[in-house]
Amino acid sequence: GFVGSAIANRLSASGTLVLIPTRRRSRAGHVLLLPTIDVVEADVHDPATLSRLFSGADAVVNLVGILHSRGGDPYGPDFANAHVELPKKIVTACRAAGVRRLVHISALGASAEGPSEYLRSKAAGEAAIRSTGSDLDWVILRPSVMFGRNDRFLNMFADLAGLFPVLPLAGADARFQPVYVEDVAEVVVRALSTPEAAGQIYELAGPTVYTLRELVKYVCEVTGRKRAIFALPASLGALQARLMELAPQPLMSRDNLRSMEVDNVVSGPPLPFGLTPTAVEEVVPTWLGTDGQRAFYYPFRRYARR
Repeated sequence: GFVGSAIANRLSASGTLVLIPTRRRSRAGHVLLLPTIDVVEADVHDPATLSRLFSGADAVVNLVGILHSRGGDPYGPDFANAHVELPKKIVTACRAAGVRRLVHISALGASAEGPSEYLRSKAAGEAAIRSTGSDLDWVILRPSVMFGRNDRFLNMFADLAGLFPVLPLAGADARFQPVYVEDVAEVVVRALSTPEAAGQIYELAGPTVYTLRELVKYVCEVTGRKRAIFALPASLGALQARLMELAPQPLMSRDNLRSMEVDNVVSGPPLPFGLTPTAVEEVVPTWLGTDGQRAFYYPFRRYARR
């Protein structure tokens, strides 16, 4: 996946032996050739498989997360399976295998009282991790929306701007503090090796807060496309999200829209361990910008997911 690839690269560069379970090994070609990396097809929802995978490991990083689920109260079954039940199984397998350090990726805004099923399920997953007490040296990371060369956030708006002259935008005034995926990867690596990180919850974000409208406007500017951006009222925004839910791979859902009711902004320093966050403007033009000969190839790389 997106963040997993960045973490794998950093761990491999440090000489760390890494075992990556995935549903489809054929999709892991970009990390298969990295030294110290081993990729295996496995069902991580099977407790026996988890026990086998964790045998001999010093640490586990849980990156499993989904954005869409069938509905339910307090959250749908798909969210329950990925965000709640799997962390419980991981904790059990860590205890059985003698693994002490667990780094768990949650989400900024996770709360049992959150407005969306996504945020409530993320909070329940955190609770499952924290319930281990001193039996496990867990670290919980709550990143804001992540951006990077192969993200599904800024790149999605770049693709939409290339297709439509007008961009109707639901949740246009929602506030985000996007964090660079490489910064998240660096935090994960440090969380694995810093004793003082045990039992801590860290929020992760970039240096700047933007509204969604400002981010989309910036993407249009950096890609050289002049597009009209219209903020949709709540009722039309919900209708747009409902229609997008019908797609085989939804770009938006009503639950996503409800998540945006909570500011995706950190309450303290943007990154732990004294790290300086990377600004959107510092790196995004290197793959979305129109300047330079290499810019011609960036759209093809996005479609090829390379």
